Amino acid sequence: MKLRSFAELKTLQKVIAQRAAAEAAAREAERLRLQRVDREKRLFELAVGPVKPLITPRRVHHPPRLVDPLPRQRQLDEASVMREALSDDFDVETLLHTDDQLSFRRPGLGPDVVRKLREGRWSIQRQIDLHGLRIDEAREALGRFVREAHQHGLRCVRVVHGKGLGSPGRMPVLKGRVQRWLVQKNEVLAFVQARPADGGAGAMVVLLRPA
Repeated sequence: MKLRSFAELKTLQKVIAQRAAAEAAAREAERLRLQRVDREKRLFELAVGPVKPLITPRRVHHPPRLVDPLPRQRQLDEASVMREALSDDFDVETLLHTDDQLSFRRPGLGPDVVRKLREGRWSIQRQIDLHGLRIDEAREALGRFVREAHQHGLRCVRVVHGKGLGSPGRMPVLKGRVQRWLVQKNEVLAFVQARPADGGAGAMVVLLRPA
């Protein structure tokens, strides 16, 4: 390009100088930025002085074992509910059908239900043995057993309470209480004294509602 005048040459030189100054300013700004970043990265070292990394020996990392939480509060709440729900003072005598063996059935159920239960028409699917338990322990264990059996869809279970031969006066302690407790459980439809082969006077066969 041919320059037409001295004035145009001066203008061109001014533009080149401005561009050079702008580029120099940009480079200086970038240098300062990198310097600031480096200082921030080395802030700890600049604050405390030169440091050396520790030489760590080889270590085996053992991840912590995860333990399933126990629903302790829920268990305590359920136990409390069972203690309140099952009363030892409940009058069960008027609800028991007196025949050669005491039996119970909910209102609305015909006598054939008790007859079939006594004849073993329902297979015993699970049992609980209350021997050796204190009264409070037996009450809670029976309440929990009936509830869980019903939740699992079981229909016929056996409750072994013993004949009381080892009790003072050789009188059954748990038998009457178990009858009272079972009558108060909504899951129970009927119960009878077990057949001799299933425990006789020391056990009861219980029919549960469908789940």
